[in-house]
Amino acid sequence: MHILFLTHYFPPEVNAPATRTHAHAKRWVEAGHRVTVITCAPNCPTGVVFDGYQNKFLQRETIDGIDVIRVWTYLAANKGFLKRIANFLTYMLMAIYRAFWIKNVDVIVATSPQFFCGWAGVISKWLLRKPFVLEIRDIWPESIVAVDAMKRSTLIVVLEWLERLMYRQADTIVTVGQGYRRQLWLREVPDQKIHVIPNGYDFATLSSSSPKTALQTAGRFRCSYVGTIGMAHGLEVILKAARLLKDQGHDEIEFHIAGEGAAKAELQLQSQQQQLDNIHFHGLLSKTDVAELISSSHASLVHLRGTELFSTVVPSKIFEIMAAQTPIIMGVRGDACQIVLDAHAGLEMTPDDPASLLSAIH
Repeated sequence: MHILFLTHYFPPEVNAPATRTHAHAKRWVEAGHRVTVITCAPNCPTGVVFDGYQNKFLQRETIDGIDVIRVWTYLAANKGFLKRIANFLTYMLMAIYRAFWIKNVDVIVATSPQFFCGWAGVISKWLLRKPFVLEIRDIWPESIVAVDAMKRSTLIVVLEWLERLMYRQADTIVTVGQGYRRQLWLREVPDQKIHVIPNGYDFATLSSSSPKTALQTAGRFRCSYVGTIGMAHGLEVILKAARLLKDQGHDEIEFHIAGEGAAKAELQLQSQQQQLDNIHFHGLLSKTDVAELISSSHASLVHLRGTELFSTVVPSKIFEIMAAQTPIIMGVRGDACQIVLDAHAGLEMTPDDPASLLSAIH
């Protein structure tokens, strides 16, 4: 079988969409299938193309037996609305054009959270007349309303109409949790079209180092957050918790934030202005360094803002943290929280509540 996979993100990018798409494609190749991926020049989250790549009309390489085609896009950092929409739209157009010239395709797969990537899959289905599988990893555009990136408007209504049409055009929809299935039901997607396949973790990538021992002599409890630092993640809760600790004269707890995103600069500025020396920012880390930071932490925070929509989300990072046997402080409601509690892998906190975060640590 020849699988054509459309994805905005792919290695050497290290975010969750890139990681899981690569894992899927690699295993399909190992199973004897041919896989072609159409993606961008790697640039997430900064909008700066990685060394060794160019943002040009066509680049081609082979990664783990996967034929990777990279197309030109308007580059934009992972922040701001209009520039990111331009980034998404140019990818959609270029992916459709490139897909039209791919021969002997048996099935098309397109993955969110990039909404227009899904639409690239729809139009490629029309052009190639092949079955279309849509992966849903985010409910968009509702998620941008949930984080106040946009207000309810005529544009949102139009985007919601396009969202429902995209679901109707998909032959099969794959998602990662029952919460997403329930959201799709609300959008009148037939249940027989929906398949829930949870995320997992590749133990071959688990760090073999044991940095916890060194930390135990440091005398401070380390709580880490690793991942996107975006509007949806509500990491202001860390600043508020760190402020409470400072006001109470406690210095036995420190927070480490690793990653990039639209909210990072403001969080760093606020941390500096408040002289919160119990918060450390690490920037974007390699997979090895991410694994070591998680392993070296006494607890790892998983957090999203406490909106109803985000109770449907199952962050893939929970499986990586559980594999490292690091306790999770779970600031996400719903199915994801239940997975962690059922596995006795951590404690629940109330999203957006700094006192609840500190209570879980203590």
